[in-house]
Amino acid sequence: MRKTLAVLAFALIGTSVSAQTIEQRIVPCLACHGENGQSQIENTPSLGGQQAPYALIQLFMFREKLRVFGPMNEMAKPLTDDDLRLFSDFIAKMPKPAATADAGDPARLQRGQALVQHHRCDTCHNPDLSGKENVPRIANQREDYLAKTLAEYKDNSRHGYDGSMADVMGQVTPEQITDLAYFIARVR
Repeated sequence: MRKTLAVLAFALIGTSVSAQTIEQRIVPCLACHGENGQSQIENTPSLGGQQAPYALIQLFMFREKLRVFGPMNEMAKPLTDDDLRLFSDFIAKMPKPAATADAGDPARLQRGQALVQHHRCDTCHNPDLSGKENVPRIANQREDYLAKTLAEYKDNSRHGYDGSMADVMGQVTPEQITDLAYFIARVR
């Protein structure tokens, strides 16, 4: 899957750079992240409704290889600062991901909600987990992507702007990560 994404990214780089409108330039992004802002690809985040400052910082980090994922690093490499702002503003205006149709297991949802409150996820990410400024929207994000990302913060293979996420995740067990991801993906 990773190789397929890399090939797609490399093939579409020229399209992104030479296209004139943001709607044309964003097409390669939507191929992986979802036309409607909701990804259908495993471990690929949904971008719809993401905070513009957060998206801007992430794109900058990919461009500068401060965050490493080959296809994203290649896609972001030719982007100017103005391009980064244009893309992040467009992402922020895309529709936010819808909650999964699966209402979920009440016991798991209750455990996940308790963990969100206990670890104060709802402080930085907002009570509805919609995010703010440079804090990402996590509500209704793909469950697999959430679990992967939370595990990466826990094992310190993914870094935030500061040590906040590593500090929080240091206390969370793998089983709790599963419940957190389950709940956050189904926020109503």
